[in-house]
Amino acid sequence: MSFADALLAAGMSEAAARSRAALLWRAEDGLRARGAIAAVRLWVPGRIEVLGKHTDYAGGRSLLAAVERGFCVAAAPRKDAIVRIVDVGRGDEVSLSLDPAAPAVTSPHWAIYPAAAVRRLARDFKAPLRGAEISLISDLPPSSGLSSSSALLIATFETLRAINALDERTDFCEALPDVLDVAGYLGSVESGRPFRGFGGEAGVGTSGGSQDHTAILASEAGHLRRFGFAPVRFEGAARLPPDVTFAIAVSGVVAQKTAGAREAYNRAASLSAAILERWRATTGRPDATLFEAVASSAKAGERLRESLNEGEGGFAPGALQARLDQFVDESLVLVPTAFEALASGDLASFGRAVDRSQRGAETGLGNQVEETMELPRLARSLGAHAASAFGAGFGGSVWALVSRNEAEGFRTEWERQYRERYGHPGAHFFLTDAGPSRLLLGG
Repeated sequence: MSFADALLAAGMSEAAARSRAALLWRAEDGLRARGAIAAVRLWVPGRIEVLGKHTDYAGGRSLLAAVERGFCVAAAPRKDAIVRIVDVGRGDEVSLSLDPAAPAVTSPHWAIYPAAAVRRLARDFKAPLRGAEISLISDLPPSSGLSSSSALLIATFETLRAINALDERTDFCEALPDVLDVAGYLGSVESGRPFRGFGGEAGVGTSGGSQDHTAILASEAGHLRRFGFAPVRFEGAARLPPDVTFAIAVSGVVAQKTAGAREAYNRAASLSAAILERWRATTGRPDATLFEAVASSAKAGERLRESLNEGEGGFAPGALQARLDQFVDESLVLVPTAFEALASGDLASFGRAVDRSQRGAETGLGNQVEETMELPRLARSLGAHAASAFGAGFGGSVWALVSRNEAEGFRTEWERQYRERYGHPGAHFFLTDAGPSRLLLGG
């Protein structure tokens, strides 16, 4: 089966499948230029966080879909432990080592993500491990909230998993028996957290969870899938009406999670950890996540709010209260409400739940910029069924669910009105269906 046919069979739209197949040919050309023939071909998409803003690391819920843009990978095994990755789109490359004692690699800047995957793989699943020649290309806008960084980490891990036939190894199968286990593990690789019997170590510096990894590895074409986290748990799938599709607006405000932006990104995680710490101190309960705490009884949320009056961990009581209210509303109310509305075909109720989630991000999380507040309002005024910012915040992208027969006209007008207000050269607008998750093919 050809790469395009495999993507079509997985549920990708025909135009997107043909376009991704052309990208794969470019990746394969890069591999052949180094005298290697592909033994592994891999598709790794980006994702849309439909709902679930900053919920995953606190054990909450999300509503997720993959996009039809992502990484196309062609790879061949090496005889040594070197992992050489060439990004044929950027013209960059990096050489990594499956030797756990190898020095850290931080240049070029994107290398920290594959380096984290290689380092943990080498430590957690010991030799013999073979390196690989990896050639890849992506049509995901970087630093846009579409999870290009997590997709790159996953592309590296999944390629080495295939090259080394890890699914035939007992230690791998016992540690990571299914796709949700792999998603949870890769979330810990990125964040540096421990995972079950695996100790933590330096990740990439962000206090995230495993939402991105779950969407990339476990989405379903044509559906929104609902998950809970810490640990990852599948809670159901709702089919999207066939007459709607997504329009994506990349705001042009870079959603960085490195350097100076890291502290702002991590603040929401620190607030949730401080709330949980106060809960444990007040109740003596050993709840592992904030979700476990607030779901422990009908009055747990009220009791938590009362406990935060004196602040915790250096945070003002008002900041803790706002974060708690946003988390409870998003995880316990809005994700279930939106999911049920979509499952019943009630797009009006779905849109109202999404509007409320957007307000929670603006007031409770405080992680929105002017552009990612204006874009959903513009989308709704132009007739979108629903629209919301998504991702880490402080920039990034906005999704809008729109009628398919009006999608191109909507996209054009949404972009025109946005560009009249803001002159960001990196702004980018495109259409996508809810696509398939990662797809692996042999040579």
